[in-house]
Amino acid sequence: MDITLIYRIAGVGLLISILNIVLKQAGREEQAHMLTLAGVIVVLIAVIQLISRLFSAVEQVFQVF
Repeated sequence: MDITLIYRIAGVGLLISILNIVLKQAGREEQAHMLTLAGVIVVLIAVIQLISRLFSAVEQVFQVF
C-alpha cells in the first residue's frame, strides 16, 4: 500500500487550512475560498489517479477486455 499518498493529502490539507486562516485574518475571504477550492481539486486529481490504477489492476486480474 502506498502510504505516501495519504501523507501528501494530509500535508495539502494542513497547508491549505493554515493559509486559509491567514487569509481570513487578513480580510481576504474570497481568496481563502478560492484556495480551498484549489486544494480540493488537487486532492481529487490525486484520488482519481489512484482509483484509475485500482480499476486497471482489477481489469488485469479478471482480464476484461
